[in-house]
Amino acid sequence: MAEATVKVILRRSLIGEKPGTVKTVKGLGLGKLNSSNELPDNAATRGMIHKVRHLVEVTVGDEPKTKGKRQKTSE
Repeated sequence: MAEATVKVILRRSLIGEKPGTVKTVKGLGLGKLNSSNELPDNAATRGMIHKVRHLVEVTVGDEPKTKGKRQKTSE
């Protein structure tokens, strides 16, 4: 059975962020804007994502999870 993964994409700039926030984003393997990384879905990863949730977009499996934005559905 495959291990569950989380895809994290850096959507907002790190300019003006506190040093701890910048280190957390770097720890997630993200550097430049729109860079992405596949990480294992565990408590440590979730905690890091929670700390920088205002800067990243998270996709679990095939479903994108964005912060409060509606997804457009094509009908």
